[in-house]
Amino acid sequence: MSLAVLHVFPTFAAAGSQRRTVDLVAGLGDEFRHAVLALDGVTGAASLLPAGTLEIVPPPPKAGTPATVRRLLRVLAERRPDLVCTYNFGAVDALLAARLRGGPGALHHEDGFHPDEAQGRKRRRAWLRRLALPAAQHVVVVSRTLERIARTEWHQPAERVVYVPNGIDPARFERAALHSGMRAQIGCLPTDVVVGCVGHLRPEKNVARLFAAAAAAIDAGAPVRVLVVGDGNERAALEHLAAQPPLAGRVHFAGHLADPRSAYGAMDIFALTSDTEQMPIALLEALAAGLPAIATDVGDVREMVPAEGKEFVEALGGAGEPLAQRLARGLLRLARDPKLRARLAAAARIRALDYDRTTMLATYRRLYLESAARTR
Repeated sequence: MSLAVLHVFPTFAAAGSQRRTVDLVAGLGDEFRHAVLALDGVTGAASLLPAGTLEIVPPPPKAGTPATVRRLLRVLAERRPDLVCTYNFGAVDALLAARLRGGPGALHHEDGFHPDEAQGRKRRRAWLRRLALPAAQHVVVVSRTLERIARTEWHQPAERVVYVPNGIDPARFERAALHSGMRAQIGCLPTDVVVGCVGHLRPEKNVARLFAAAAAAIDAGAPVRVLVVGDGNERAALEHLAAQPPLAGRVHFAGHLADPRSAYGAMDIFALTSDTEQMPIALLEALAAGLPAIATDVGDVREMVPAEGKEFVEALGGAGEPLAQRLARGLLRLARDPKLRARLAAAARIRALDYDRTTMLATYRRLYLESAARTR
């Protein structure tokens, strides 16, 4: 008999932790039955799976923590799942409900922070985590940075915190498997160098920082084009920026792509210019696709890139030259040196092999079974 898993997300938009969960649902097979409750009612990531694979549970009406916890207690009583999986601080109310109910087994996941905690955590949220996290058999973190925070700031014992890096299938992103027709679609010349980003267009992704770096590189004479893959509430503001010289006519918005391989195939350089990240899946995919990267030094990004590429990872803070200018200098160097890009591409593909989807699936299967055992 399959185990019933209830996933509680703040939102089930097609972003990092949601994409990973979709991959787990597809990879773990019939041993588990999955239902998703998105507290904001957004369930776009479900479209990445065949119809009927996931059950969508209607969210309770929005309310403060006490009322939401009471309503989630009723959901748990009605559904009686074998395992509750909660994701990030936005789902802490569900974890509190699981603790008050004395079960079912729970597995809590932390993938990162809200923009307002990019540079420092809020004490109230740390306190609520300390109150709720004992309901979880394990606290799963995707970065060494989060592992340290869970132990030191949330006071979690080492045996409860489990580091599980995101995993991909590198073979899906080999250059031979990528589609390069998008270059022609966006009007690239053979000499153009395409720098691209992939992700939900939220403020913390700071795509405007990429635009500033690209504009500086264009002003310096580099034939740079920008490819933006993703959608979100920042798109209108970004489109306005992209219409200004020298970017006008050189920025292309592809929108959300369920399969972004065609976009990676069109890129020469990958960019990640976020204010906060932990272990971005898009960066892993870009590495597997053999793309050198310019990036901000957030979460585990510096650890993820190959040794040869670390010089293109720039710290957020620091005195002196502005961050966008430092990124522009790296972008300009890569744009002008195809041999350097080729060396970094080879190193990126090798590095991507360290983030194996098969290992990730096996680890999550074990954690699901261990945590569900409490219920049974």
